[in-house]
Amino acid sequence: MDRFVSDASLQAIAAENNLAETAFLVKAGTDYLIRWFTPTHEVPLCGHATLASAAVVIERLERGRQAVTFRSASGPLPVYRESEWYVMDFPERLSLPIETTASIRSAVGTEALEIVADEVNYLALLPNAQHVRSFNPDFPAIAALNRKGLIITASGDNGFDFVSRYFTPQQGVPEDSVTGSAHCALAPYWSERLGRNELRAYQASLRGGEVLCRYRKPRVELRGTCVFYLEGEAEV
Repeated sequence: MDRFVSDASLQAIAAENNLAETAFLVKAGTDYLIRWFTPTHEVPLCGHATLASAAVVIERLERGRQAVTFRSASGPLPVYRESEWYVMDFPERLSLPIETTASIRSAVGTEALEIVADEVNYLALLPNAQHVRSFNPDFPAIAALNRKGLIITASGDNGFDFVSRYFTPQQGVPEDSVTGSAHCALAPYWSERLGRNELRAYQASLRGGEVLCRYRKPRVELRGTCVFYLEGEAEV
């Protein structure tokens, strides 16, 4: 197939999968077009589904390839294989100070040390990693924000440079397990605070996961591995 099926079909498949995001690919020359859908919305960028898509291309569709570029709503996204790792090259998301309104404070709580925002998400700095881990999200308040989601973060523990969690009930995902796109904002934010470009991060959701970041302004490299657990066919 050289084109995507209808948006309604893509959304229905993603809803049936009921995962944080489902990626859809279409071959385009030597590249691939890519789109991502949560169970309820299309989103402009997704890390884990892109990593999985690269693994499918390199390990299943075109064995022998070591790199692939996905054309997306967020521009070209190169991914290359490095030993057992996949390295994704994503655009940075720079956060700026904002005026703190009552609705933002209601969503974030009173313990935030700083609240900034990019064009997609709010980002709140909490006092320490334990505050991030024990944060009890007010999903209606977060869903009422005028951004797609809320990132909370703090200095890391257990050998990590920083920890985070990400909530996006607006997109049909109350809390995402591990979020590559959120680290497009987190990597520049913590790189400036810590004075280093290579960072080891942990997203402290219930499932949780480690993210290795390298900030190369204006790009963010995210490194991870992929394991195949299910393969099959669907009739549309």
